[in-house]
Amino acid sequence: MLSRISRLLVGSLFIVSGLIKANDPIGFSYKLNDYFAAGVFNMPWLDPWALELSILVCVAEIVLGVAVLFGARMKLASWSLLILMIFFTFLTGYTAIANWFFDNPASGLTNFFEGIFGFVAREDISYMKDCGCFGDAIKLTPWQSFAKDVVLLVFSVIIFIKRDQTKPQGLKTDLMNLVISGLLIAVFSFGMVSWYFPMVFALVTFGVLLGIKNLMESDSRDWIMAAAATVISAGFSAYCVMHLPIKDFRPYKIGNNISELKECPPDAPQDVYDDTWFYRVNGEVKTYKTAQEPWKIEGAEFVDRETELIFKGCEPPIHDFVLEDADGNDYTEDILAEPFIFLAISYDIKESNSEFQAALNALNDGAANDPDGGPFMYGLASNTYDEINTYRHEHQVNYDVLTGDATMLKTIIRSNPGLILLREGTVIGKWHYNDLPTYDTFKSEYLR
Repeated sequence: MLSRISRLLVGSLFIVSGLIKANDPIGFSYKLNDYFAAGVFNMPWLDPWALELSILVCVAEIVLGVAVLFGARMKLASWSLLILMIFFTFLTGYTAIANWFFDNPASGLTNFFEGIFGFVAREDISYMKDCGCFGDAIKLTPWQSFAKDVVLLVFSVIIFIKRDQTKPQGLKTDLMNLVISGLLIAVFSFGMVSWYFPMVFALVTFGVLLGIKNLMESDSRDWIMAAAATVISAGFSAYCVMHLPIKDFRPYKIGNNISELKECPPDAPQDVYDDTWFYRVNGEVKTYKTAQEPWKIEGAEFVDRETELIFKGCEPPIHDFVLEDADGNDYTEDILAEPFIFLAISYDIKESNSEFQAALNALNDGAANDPDGGPFMYGLASNTYDEINTYRHEHQVNYDVLTGDATMLKTIIRSNPGLILLREGTVIGKWHYNDLPTYDTFKSEYLR
C-alpha cells in the first residue's frame, strides 16, 4: 500500500511539474543557463543546448510519471526516477546551502564549505533564488525546494525498493489508479496553479495509453506506450516553443497593468533595517543600538554607523521595467500612458530571428499610414546602441529602438523577436514571431 501511495503521489506530481515546465521550456532553459554560469557549475559549453536539455527534462518527468503510474518497466523506471531525484535533491540542496552562505558570509563554516563547493561565498550565487521546479507558476525558496525534493526522494526510494514486486495491472486496477491520479492532478493543478490544462492532458494521455495497453498484445507494448507519451509531451513542449506558453504565469500576462504592478499596496510590509552606531565616549569607541540614543550622551562623538536589512518587505512584481533612449532619457512613463502602443521586443537583437523583421516593419507602416491613426511602435532591446544601429541599418528597421534590461525583456515575452500591445499600460496582446498579425487583422480585432 505504501508503494502504491508513493507511485500515485510521485507520478501525479511529476506529470504536473513536467507540464508546467513544458508549458514554458524557453523560460526553463534560462534557468539552466543560470546553473551553467561561471559562478555556479561553470559549464558554459552547455549554453547552446539549454533549450534542448530543457525539453528533455520536461518530457522525462512526464514520461517517468506516467510509467510509475502504470507500473510499466519498473526496473528501468525506478532506476531513472531514483537517479533523477538524487540529482534534483543535490541541485536544490546545493542552491539552498549556497544562498545561506551568501546571506551569512561571516559564518565560521564559510571557508570550509567554500573549499568543498567552490562558489558558495561568492556573490555570483545571489540570483539563484529558486530552482525553477515549477517555472513561474509557483515560486519556492531554495530551502522549500530542497525540502520538497527530500520528501519526493523518500517516496522514490520506496518505489525503488519495491520495483521487483510492482507489475503492470489489469484494466480495473489501472482505472482505479488513474482516477485517483486524476484527482491528485486536479488538486495540484487547480489548488496550486489555477490551471485546468493538466487535467485535459492527463485525460487524453491516459486514454491513449490505456487504449494501447488493452488493444495490443505485442511484447513491445510498454515501449510503444512510452513512445506515445514521449510524442505527446514533446509535441506540447515544441508547440509552446514555436508559439507562446498556453498559460502565462508571469506579471506581463495579458490583462495585467504594468503601472499597477510596479507599485506595492499601501499596506504592504516595508523593509526593516537595524542600525548599529559607533560613538567615541571618554576616548573609547563603543557600539550602540538606535533605542539607546547614543547621540544624547554628553560628550559623545559620532564615528560610524552600520545598517543591516533584517526583514525584506514587499518587492513589486514588476521592478525593473525601465526604458531609455541613446541619451539616457527615460521613456517608461510616456509609453505606459499611450492609449495604444506596440512594443517589438528582442532581448538580444543580434540573435533575433531577422526573417520576421519585414513583418514588423509592415505592421509599423500600416499603423503609420492609417488615416484613422494607428498605434506608435517602439523596439526594445538590451544591446548597445552600436549593435542596435547596425541591426536597424541592415534590416531597414523603421521605428526607434529603446534599451531595457535583458532579464526583463526575456520575462515579458518568450520570443526573439516578439510583439506586445499596450493600452494605457495594460497588456492586451502578445504575439510570437511565428504569429505576427497583419495590420488589417490587428485593426479589425483591436480598433473596432
